[in-house]
Amino acid sequence: MCSKFSLRVMFLFIVMVAPVASAATYKIATISPDGLSWMKKLRAGVKEIEQKTGGRVKFKIYPGGVQGDDKTVLRKMRIGQLHGGAVAAGSLTRFYPDLQIYNLPLQFKSSAEVDHIRSKMDRMISSGLEEAGIVTFAFSETGFAYLLSKTPVRTVADLRKLKAWIPDGDPIAAELVQSFDVSPIPLNITDVLAALQTGLINAVVAPPSVVLALQWHNHVSYMTDLPLLYIYSMLAMDKKAYGRIDAKDQIMVREVMDRLFQEIEADTRVDNAKALAALGKIGIESIDVPSDSMAEWHAVADQSVQRLIQSGEISPESVQLYLTNLKSYRGNVETSVGSD
Repeated sequence: MCSKFSLRVMFLFIVMVAPVASAATYKIATISPDGLSWMKKLRAGVKEIEQKTGGRVKFKIYPGGVQGDDKTVLRKMRIGQLHGGAVAAGSLTRFYPDLQIYNLPLQFKSSAEVDHIRSKMDRMISSGLEEAGIVTFAFSETGFAYLLSKTPVRTVADLRKLKAWIPDGDPIAAELVQSFDVSPIPLNITDVLAALQTGLINAVVAPPSVVLALQWHNHVSYMTDLPLLYIYSMLAMDKKAYGRIDAKDQIMVREVMDRLFQEIEADTRVDNAKALAALGKIGIESIDVPSDSMAEWHAVADQSVQRLIQSGEISPESVQLYLTNLKSYRGNVETSVGSD
């Protein structure tokens, strides 16, 4: 029979040799400037994670594009210089092309439709990314993107006269502008302001809050009152790096990050509504699309979707699932309205 002394020695030995979760700092980068409300929330969130994991999981945030644009951040993740980034979803298409399903032009008509479809399909996208080596948390809405230009745009013919910016490496945006016979001018987002100032481009497509935050509104005069695209973002982490976090700590990280980005999304929706109103107050003229021109806009947009499928940029199965869910939702809404 073991003595009490022997039992104490055995216990101390087990404690000494048992694996202990070591502290690690995960480097996260974003092009968003520090000081924005969502950045303040992110900093509060990572501080909460550090506290709740007893300092085992820490995050160091590199804001303002100091680590480069989204493409550069993803490259640095691949070689281990960074562990993650808060990036536009479109920058992750090479990992899972079907994440572009929400970016299809002129499909969503309301935030209610967005919320319904995302409740059905977010999981599919996050699973597809994880299979490709990217761990994500709750997606965060960037918002509906509108066309802002130096000349008024009411018709597709007006649109064809523009020199329009598209994000570098975004196939959906490239296909959209090419479908409308507009020559795309791909640029990093950090170069857009200078391009507007010099006349290299004379139009942008972006959510109102982004237009204001990046000062693009000072170089355009008109906004076409037609939400062209829905844009969203996410915090993406390298799966191998995330896997080094202890399983119990992963639960805490996900709990905090999911809640954080859901709060950010709610704030962003409010911010975009305010920014849309602010654009009118500072002199940006809202341009209505004539009802007899709307059919042409939608026809060209639908053609661009078919071209994306044919080129292999997005799978027909995901498009069909998306459209089926959308049709079902609209049918239920119409039935509900009719019964009232």
